[in-house]
Amino acid sequence: METKKPVTGLIQQAYEQLKASDAAGAAALLEEALKLDFDNAEIKYALKCVRWWRDNTRRIEEFQNPYEKGGFILSRLKQYYVFLDRFDEYFEQCQYAVRRFVFSSALRCFEDLLGDGVNQHDPGLLLLVGRCYKGVGNYDEALKYLEQAVRFKREDAETLAELADVNALLGETKAAKVLFREAFFLDPEKVDMRAMESELILRLRDKTAELGYNGTELCEWIPVFGCLLGVFSVTRELKQIELGRLKQSIFSLETELRSGPEENAHLKPKLINRYFWLIDHYENTRENPELIEETLLKIKVTDPVIYERYTR
Repeated sequence: METKKPVTGLIQQAYEQLKASDAAGAAALLEEALKLDFDNAEIKYALKCVRWWRDNTRRIEEFQNPYEKGGFILSRLKQYYVFLDRFDEYFEQCQYAVRRFVFSSALRCFEDLLGDGVNQHDPGLLLLVGRCYKGVGNYDEALKYLEQAVRFKREDAETLAELADVNALLGETKAAKVLFREAFFLDPEKVDMRAMESELILRLRDKTAELGYNGTELCEWIPVFGCLLGVFSVTRELKQIELGRLKQSIFSLETELRSGPEENAHLKPKLINRYFWLIDHYENTRENPELIEETLLKIKVTDPVIYERYTR
């Protein structure tokens, strides 16, 4: 009589099926495993995740356009993260397999659009393809497409953050620090922290979250502590037009913060981050030290604790 496959073997097979974009096959194997070990927390967890993706991608055949198909798959990710927040447990192997399932499924849709070269100049498509290659672990290909996307969208925080993440995953730490710093300066809210994979940025996120920040506030404080903790340590001289914009932004934020300190408290980290950029520019261009002292005083008035840490 043939013996039943060990439960751990069935779980691993299910994950392999999932990575190969076969959610139905993965579900069948997990259901078989559950019959053998009904109390196994990982099986129950994995089965719920697989079923969620099967239920939430049933509409995929309604889309004829491959771009819409791929985009539909990726659009489910945010809802999936909300679904995951219900669980107290987290099984990394399962989530790794799910990521491979999601990004490999979407990638197959997008690859069809890139075949004839007509869409090679579409920054939105290049970003999605790069993100998918990162999701399946092909960082070299991801880098290629994300670098192309950035050429078209040099001031897009989302694209810069993805490129930074891939550079970090490839061990290009200096480039990653520069790009992350730029992305968080442009628009912290557009940086999807749930999509980031590199230890560089995830450690910074966790350290900032430990201080009690979350949500939008967390995104705004990340670049501040990135500077204080030496993560965003690579600075650059600003162009004149950038310097003008920076000073105008600082003026606007200062005005808003003065008009209602309590209701506009969320603007404080944004303003402090801009002060940091201004000081870095002054140091890089060897400006009058009095300008640096003036900016330091503004930081002290805005947040004495941050000032102490910055000047320590």
